[in-house]
Parts: sequence; C-alpha cells; structure tokens
Amino acid sequence: MDSIRRISKVERRVSLLEGPSRIFQGSTTPAVIQYRSRLASISEIDAEQVKIANYADTVKQLDAYYGQVKRQILNHQSSTTGLFPQLSQEREVACVRDSIYCAVAIWSLYQAYKRIDDDRGKAYELGQSAVKCMRGILFCWMRQAEEKLEKYKMNQCPEYALHSKFHLETGLPLAPDALGNYGHLQLDVVSLYLLFLVQMIMSGLQIIYTMDEVSFMQNLVYYVERAYRTPDFGMWERGSKYNDGTPEIHASSIGMAKSALEAINGCNLFGDKGASWSVVYVDIDAHSRNRSIFETLLPRESSSKNTDSSLLPTISFPCFATHDELLYNRTKDKIVRKLQGTYGFKRFLRDGYGTAVEDITREYYEQGETKEFENIECEWPLFFLYMILDGIFKGNDEQIKKYRHLLHPRLKVDRYGNAVVPKYFYVPTLCIDAERRDPGSQKRIASAEGDADNLYLHGQALYIMCELLVDGLLHINELDPIRRYLPSYNRPRKTGRYSAFQ
Repeated sequence: MDSIRRISKVERRVSLLEGPSRIFQGSTTPAVIQYRSRLASISEIDAEQVKIANYADTVKQLDAYYGQVKRQILNHQSSTTGLFPQLSQEREVACVRDSIYCAVAIWSLYQAYKRIDDDRGKAYELGQSAVKCMRGILFCWMRQAEEKLEKYKMNQCPEYALHSKFHLETGLPLAPDALGNYGHLQLDVVSLYLLFLVQMIMSGLQIIYTMDEVSFMQNLVYYVERAYRTPDFGMWERGSKYNDGTPEIHASSIGMAKSALEAINGCNLFGDKGASWSVVYVDIDAHSRNRSIFETLLPRESSSKNTDSSLLPTISFPCFATHDELLYNRTKDKIVRKLQGTYGFKRFLRDGYGTAVEDITREYYEQGETKEFENIECEWPLFFLYMILDGIFKGNDEQIKKYRHLLHPRLKVDRYGNAVVPKYFYVPTLCIDAERRDPGSQKRIASAEGDADNLYLHGQALYIMCELLVDGLLHINELDPIRRYLPSYNRPRKTGRYSAFQ
C-alpha cells in the first residue's frame, strides 16, 4: 500500500508540471525557464520509481531467505535450550560450536532485515532466536561454574574444561557412555562465543541481563587468557593428528582466543544502557603472550599438523587474528597449496575422519595408522565457503568467483529448491588404491551427512551468510560491527575509560 501511495504522489507531481508548461509554450520568460527546469527533474521521479521497485525486490529476496532460514536452521533449534545439533536428524546431542554458527546465520538475516521499513515482525523474531541460542549456551556453562570453571582457573587440564556438547533438550552434561572419552577442552569454542557475543551486543541485541552473568563473562575471559600455554583438542575435537587422545597447543585456538580478548576488552555487556561495573577487562600481558605465541606458530597449526584448514576462520572471518599481510599470505597460501582439492579442503594431512578405511568401532587410532589415510583424506566444501567470505572481506572479486564456481557443482538441492551443503566428500572403497597412486584422479561421493534429510548445520549457516553478502542484502559492516576485518588503528573506538591494545 505504501508503494501505491508513493506512485500516486508521483503521478500528481507529473500532472502539475505538465499543466503550466502548455500554457507558457513558446514563451521565454523567467517563469517558463523555471518550469522547464522542473520538467527536467522528471528523470528524478523515474529514479524514485526504480527505488520503489528495488525496495520491493529486496523485500522479496529477504522473505525468500527468511523461509530458507526457518526451514533449514530455526526448524532444528531446541525449544527448551535454544541450542542446535550438528546434524538435523540428531535428537540428543547439542554442539556448542555449531549452535554459535547457526545463531550467527540467524543474526545476519536479522541485520539484513533492519534495512527495510516494515519487516512485519520478522527482524524481532530472528533477533530473539539468536539471543535465545546465546543465552542457552550461557546457562549450560553457568551450571558448570563451580564444578568446572573455578577449578580450571587453578589447573588448566581437560578434566575441568567447560563442555562443548550438552543434551539438546535439557542442557545438562551428557552421560559419559554417550560420548566416550570426548575431549571437551576446545578453547576455540569459548573464544568464538565471546567474539560473537560482543558482535551481537554491538548490533543492539541485549543478551546479558544481570551482574551475575557479567561476572561469569569475566570468568570466561580468565578461561581463555591462558590459551597460549594450554594444550586442547582443537576445532576437530581429536587433539593431535594421531587421534590418540592427546591434546596439543593449536595455533587456531590461540588465534581465536587473541581475537576474543581484543573484542571483549572494554566492552559494556549491557550495551548502551550499561554502567562502569558492566564492563569486562582483559589482562594486557595475557593478550600479549597469546599474540606472540600465535604469530610464532604460524603458518604451522601445531606440533603434529604442518598446516590445518581450521586456520582459515582464524586468520580471516570471523576472527581476523592477524593483520600482518606477510604472515596472513604465507598461512593462507600454505593451506591452499597443501589442502585444497576439487571437492573442498582437507582438514589436515593424513586425516582419517570419514574415510572408507577408518575403523569407526575404535575410539583411537593405532600407532602408525595415519599412514593409511595419506592421499585419501576427505574433502570438505565448508572451506570453499570460508574462502568466499575471505574474498568478500578482502574485496577480492576473483577469489569469490573462483570458489563459488568450485562450490556450485558440489551443492545438493532440497524439495524447496534451496541449496544443501554436504559435510564432506570421500573416496569409495573400490577407488582407494587408484586414488593413492594418482591423487585427485577418482570421483568422490558426498557423505550421508549434509543432504536434504540430514542437514549439516555449520555448512548451511555459512552458506546463508555468503549468499546474503553476495546478493548485496548484507554489508560486511553489519556482519562485523566491531570491524575485526580492519587493523586496530582503523577500527571505531569504544567510548569509556579502558585500556586498548592491538
């Protein structure tokens, strides 16, 4: 109706302009010159009509993404805890890392909807769904404050780590027999949570309500400050590449901790309604140690991994942990050179996860078993998405085009016509010997995880973010309100008295 009213106003303006021009036709009086100049502005009226058409098209596109987010993401959010599983068919285990990325995808669409005048309540719904997820994770961890967090501050060992997986419906820790000897100590998860908590608060969402929660967030800062000397199980949840239950120091975890500390330092968790006592602070010495160790480790990931795809989200979106161009380029080039394939990126060299020869009945590998996985590692299209995001933030159109071209043939389609991102591609048993002899020669098969009936939510979340950015519905400053993608000296400064560092 608003657009109809605008168009009728335009028509009235045109009729008013045309009337006097007929009366003074052939005259050269100043009045006629004035009317003729107003007639020339009809092109501006045409521009206004184009704007109306573009606005309607934008709303239509956003509504299409809203439907996709509802079906592929929100449909799998727990109604009680707000958490998400890793795979849409999972009914018991909630994964904190995947939940964070799902919340970010929902929040990114919320940010896009804020551009339009009448979103019919969609922006509020999306924003509160993201808040529910972030608060759900907060509640799960707060229950472990005394049992885990306080003890961890005294002794940084896996036994006292905050959990990275919880029961999907109750939010309680999972029974030991459900996960076995699962390595919950994953510092990148807590760091990712802190980083996106700050991003969402800066966008105007209220996530932290009380001083108890502020105090707990300060304790989470203490939790990640010692990342530079704490061996953990990393993004892949297995520790060293030998999968023998041994944690190790990961550059990706340290880099994410560094980014989280920079983001939350001086942040008022109550947003623009806060006071001095709701501000969180970081030990500058702890940050400095994390930075120096991280930059010393790069381009290597850990003692057992020469390089790792988990460094992509560390050096680029969402963390942007280094702005040293030489270090960034060396790390990225090494990942692309050693891990990129035609179906995606390998997680790391000799990674046995998902391969046809991996014995899934055993929790750990035997000594020397990783040699069996050489040249047949699974390839993950997830990292094509990270490379697209990297290209968008770096303004590299050629990189965006290249990885969209590589990604497109790997996508599946659901019954609504929406793209589905497979979790990984593996070499079938009959082709393993040929693939070992000639890497990249054999056709790979998409995993059962990551199809229309069993979505891989981490991949779907990143895909939605990429498409919103590529379609121009979302700006990088809306996905990164604190401007992590800029060097520290170019970022907007927070107001208030606090220490700032790079």
